[in-house]
Amino acid sequence: MKLARAKNTLGKFRGSLVLAGAGKMGGAMLDGWLARGLNPKKLVIVEPQPAKPIKTLTRRGVRLNPKGKITDASVIVIAVKPQTAAQALPPLAPLVGKTTLVLSIMAGRTIASVEKALSADAAIVRAMPNTPAAVGRGITVAVGSVKVTARQRKLAGDLLSAIGKVEWVADESLIDAVTAVSGSGPAYVFLLTECLAKAGVAAGLPTALALALARETVTGSGELLHRSPLDAAALRQNVTSPGGTTAAALDILMGPGGFDALLTQAVAAAARRSRELAG
Repeated sequence: MKLARAKNTLGKFRGSLVLAGAGKMGGAMLDGWLARGLNPKKLVIVEPQPAKPIKTLTRRGVRLNPKGKITDASVIVIAVKPQTAAQALPPLAPLVGKTTLVLSIMAGRTIASVEKALSADAAIVRAMPNTPAAVGRGITVAVGSVKVTARQRKLAGDLLSAIGKVEWVADESLIDAVTAVSGSGPAYVFLLTECLAKAGVAAGLPTALALALARETVTGSGELLHRSPLDAAALRQNVTSPGGTTAAALDILMGPGGFDALLTQAVAAAARRSRELAG
C-alpha cells in the first residue's frame, strides 16, 4: 500500500459535489476542497443545522439545502453521523446517476449498507479519515466497490487528500482495524497527554507547568516523528541512555502488562466494536 497525496487541485471539477453533513469532519473536508481550488458554485451542502461559517459560504455561491432537484451530482460525499444514516441516505438516492461517485466516511457503515440505501449500481468508496484532518494532517484509508472506475478512484483520492495522506486497501474488512488504529488513535494520544500531565503533578510539578510540558512534549515529539526518516523505535532508542532516567521509566511502560499490552487490548476492543456497529 503506497501513501499518496494528490498534487493537482480540484479547480476543473465537473458537475456538482454534494456534501451531506457539514459537521467537524465534513467541514474540514470542505475547507480543504475550497483551498485546493474547487469552485464554490459546484458545491451543494445538505445540512439540517448549518453552523454560521457554512451559512456564510452561500455568499460565494455554495448552494445550501437547495429546494430544487440536483441533476448533475458527480460526487456525493456522505459525512453524516452513522446513527442518522437511516434518515439521511434515502433523500440522496434520487441524486445517484450512472457515473456518480459516492464517497462515504460514515464510521461502521459498510459498502453493502450504503448500496442498500442508495442503489445497487452505485460506485461507492468507503473511507475512514481521522480528526487531524481539521489541520490538514489527517490520514485516511479507503476501499472501493467493484463498480468504482479508475477515474473515480483518482477523484476520491484527490478529494480525500485535501485533508491529509491517503492509503488504499483492497479488503473492506480491514477498515475495522483502521478505525481502531487511526480513527480512534488521536484519542489515545490525547489520553497519553492527559496522563503525562497528571503524572507530572503527582511528581510535584505545578499543574499549569505539567500541562504545558505534556502538551509540548507530545506535539513536539509528533512533529519530530513526522519529519525524521527514522522510525518510532529508533527515535525511542535515541532518547534512551542505558541505566538512565528514560530507561527506568520504560522498564515500567514496556514491562508485563505495560503500554504495549494495554494498547493491543484497546485496539482489539475498538476493532471489535466497529464490527458490532457495522452489524
